[in-house]
Amino acid sequence: MPSKDLKPKQRLGQTHYVRRKIINWSLALLIGGGVVFAGYRYTNTTTVDVPVVRVRRGDFIISVRTRGELASSHSIILNAPQVQNLRLVKLAQSGKFIHKGDLVAEFDSAQIENAVIQRTTNVRSADSQILQMKANQKIEDQADSMNRMASTYDVERARLDASKAAVLSKIDGEKNAITVTVTEGALQRLNSQIAAHKAGQEADLTKLTQNKDKAVRDLTLAQDYLTKVEIRAPQDGMVNILPNTFVNGQFGQTPPAYKEGDDVRTGSPIAEIPDLTQMYVDLKMDEVDRGRLRLGQTVRVRIDAVPDREFTAELNWISPIAALLFKGINASGGRPSPNTEKTFPARAQLKNLDPRLRPGMSSTAEVIIEREPSALLIPIRASFTENGKPAVYVQTGEQFHLRYIQIGKRNDDDLVVTSGLKEGDLVTLEDPIEAAKKAKKKL
Repeated sequence: MPSKDLKPKQRLGQTHYVRRKIINWSLALLIGGGVVFAGYRYTNTTTVDVPVVRVRRGDFIISVRTRGELASSHSIILNAPQVQNLRLVKLAQSGKFIHKGDLVAEFDSAQIENAVIQRTTNVRSADSQILQMKANQKIEDQADSMNRMASTYDVERARLDASKAAVLSKIDGEKNAITVTVTEGALQRLNSQIAAHKAGQEADLTKLTQNKDKAVRDLTLAQDYLTKVEIRAPQDGMVNILPNTFVNGQFGQTPPAYKEGDDVRTGSPIAEIPDLTQMYVDLKMDEVDRGRLRLGQTVRVRIDAVPDREFTAELNWISPIAALLFKGINASGGRPSPNTEKTFPARAQLKNLDPRLRPGMSSTAEVIIEREPSALLIPIRASFTENGKPAVYVQTGEQFHLRYIQIGKRNDDDLVVTSGLKEGDLVTLEDPIEAAKKAKKKL
């Protein structure tokens, strides 16, 4: 039995009271926090940064853009000589300024020097053969002369004997007459043989002379080849080593330039010395833009290697025939087929130059199709459509107001405003209402 002095540590029903109190306070805090958040969410003003731009006045331009490559209007091309089995042993550095007479390329001359030695020997051998034949012919001529003298003597003696027919018997006279006829026939045969010898000698000598002439020509050609193993600059200028188009490289890549040790085909262009005072941009225009191009149109040029300057050019040539640009292989219906694109080659002559310009530099060209000076311009991004009409949001202080405008022509970047705005107005590049909604969603 418990003592009367001991008090119970916990009153009956106290546990449920404390728990209920905690739950009530928690609910109160949650409701209060929700009210505060809702008040902040729906009554607080959210500051939104909207990009703006000023309405400007300037030249409105419709243009066609393409990529191009610089080239010289007048270049001296240095070709490999008409010599077989050429190999480069020395080559000037591309982009180096050289003077007239400086070495540009040199080829291996060992084979040509051996050919010169061999053909010199052939000429000397032909001379020896001719001398030997002439000596043999001289001996043969002397033998023929002796035989002719002997045969002539026999004829004269036979005739002398025949003249004694009056004092000799008839038989002896007839014998002497026959002897005259025989000796005269022998003399005629000998003369024919001597004439044949002469013709044969002339033919043999002509053949050897022709062989010698050929040997001399071959020697002269080899000696001429020997003078062509060096290519020297015909004038002062910057040398540009050309690509070796006969090297098998990866598809779509530019062939590498010639280098020392490369084999060179006869007559192949190896280097050029361009005239840097007259240059043009070599362009490839799309087929859809061909109808808008006209000779004399202005071209704005940006050179990749000279980014701090813009150049002006004039379109002075457009190809009347399309060129096919091979872009790879397409798989069509299970069969590979070539993927080609039609382009029209064109050229634009540069009007202003720079000492840093070099042939082969890549560029971006913009052909001016149409120009409207002093037009009121805004970016295309600043124009919106409201109720089917073009409109802009004009900033006044910290507020944005919708304003309907009338527009004219447009290009890839800008459009012309014909009414509704004035120069210097601030217009947004983004719908401010949509920008505010996005900003609140992030909160």
